[in-house]
Amino acid sequence: MSNILSLITFLPLLGAGIIGLFVQGSDAQSSENAKRVSLLTSIIVFLLSLVMFSGFDKNSSDFQFIEEFLWLGFFNYKLGVDGISVILILLTTGMMPIVFLSSWTTNKRVKEYLISFLILETLMIGVFVSLDIFLFYVFFEAGLIPMFLIIGIWGGKERVFASFKFFLYTLFGSILMLIAMIVMWDISGTTDMTKLLKYDFESEPFYMLGVYIPSGVQTLLWLGFFASFSVKLPMFPVHTWLPDAHVQAPTSGSVILAAILLKMGGYGFIRFSIPMFYEASLYFQSFIFTLSIIAIIYTSLVALVQTDMKKLIAYSSVAHMGFVTIGLFSFNQQGIDGAIFQMVSHGFISAALFLIVGVAYERTHTREILAFGGLVNRMPNYAMIFMVLTLANVGLPGTSGFIGEFLSLLGVFQVSPTYAIFGALGVVLSACYGLLLYKRVVLGELIKENLKRINDLTIREKFCLYPLVLLILVFGIYPKPLIETYGATIAGYVQKLN
Repeated sequence: MSNILSLITFLPLLGAGIIGLFVQGSDAQSSENAKRVSLLTSIIVFLLSLVMFSGFDKNSSDFQFIEEFLWLGFFNYKLGVDGISVILILLTTGMMPIVFLSSWTTNKRVKEYLISFLILETLMIGVFVSLDIFLFYVFFEAGLIPMFLIIGIWGGKERVFASFKFFLYTLFGSILMLIAMIVMWDISGTTDMTKLLKYDFESEPFYMLGVYIPSGVQTLLWLGFFASFSVKLPMFPVHTWLPDAHVQAPTSGSVILAAILLKMGGYGFIRFSIPMFYEASLYFQSFIFTLSIIAIIYTSLVALVQTDMKKLIAYSSVAHMGFVTIGLFSFNQQGIDGAIFQMVSHGFISAALFLIVGVAYERTHTREILAFGGLVNRMPNYAMIFMVLTLANVGLPGTSGFIGEFLSLLGVFQVSPTYAIFGALGVVLSACYGLLLYKRVVLGELIKENLKRINDLTIREKFCLYPLVLLILVFGIYPKPLIETYGATIAGYVQKLN
């Protein structure tokens, strides 16, 4: 398994190349062949990631499966995984077959659509396996391009505005991160993450615009990375691109955006900001807590007044990402365990919720909440799955949503009970907008004529939703396998911080 990370990372590009070169024409048969190739490619990549996981040592906090060589004599190609990244790789590769299945009814420029997702898969995996800061940056930034195209070409009526807003927000923050990376390389003389994790940036003098700064370099670097990761997560107040992107994106685009792309922000915090600039992270701890609590409460209140199902779930995502940041910046085992668990759990729950909205939209061509009501009378399977997802989204015990939020709040409670209490208020608010949405869409009498002929879930839709529901329930009842995977990594991580 010496090159398995490169194989997992770049195999989706091979699938994209096969579709681009060998699947000719734009007729129905060609589109069908392209869909089969993309689905088969994603399944093979997922199986390879399971092979990689089977050889992963959960008891070690070190990076494993390391691959390294100099490309073109100067570009350091270095890959590796620890317990955190291996979980996010599995989340990514496991979600992609569901994405391609959910795209089966797409009939607009099908080949280009599928190629965009395959390229995006390579770039997302690349983010989680990179052990060189500039290689990380290339994967991190390049992911903007296929997502920009997915929203801008296959999105809704306001797709161009939403795609440019998404692109500009994330690009601006990433430019500041690139500047911070260049400074890190200039000071330390290396781009290797494993070496940078051991480097003390606070002890180095620094010149900025010709001005000598004897201390505070770490703070400036932290702010450069924060500018990028806070947008990607996203945090309040730079979250406004997310609802627009979700509403305009096609269903599969919303699924991958919520399940994977948002997690890059949290991954960036735990890979760079906290371990490399711990003193600065500690200095800004209250600042992060405050922004996170505002996000949890404010966006939950905004979600309460939404009339579009997709926009409501988008604001819900911002609120749930608030639990990730308060958990990460608690700097203790429970909080960070909870943050990572919340990232994975939210990937399952939010992806399934956007699929649920997509099912309703395909049948009615509307996402307006008031256009529905009484769906349980015609769609009992849909109503059952929607109920489980709603309860998971509000953090009901027995679902994965509870584990992540509880551990995150437990972690922040050890630091500040006040912040934990305000964070718990977000759980109450999520029950308000979640249950209200379910009541308006699913319960009640079936009055509207266009809904009286609506059909329940198809087999393809069940294949998309049932695995996610199963994972939500399994990890909600028995979270140990998931926590054990990254537990040793987090234990070593916390030990180094303290």
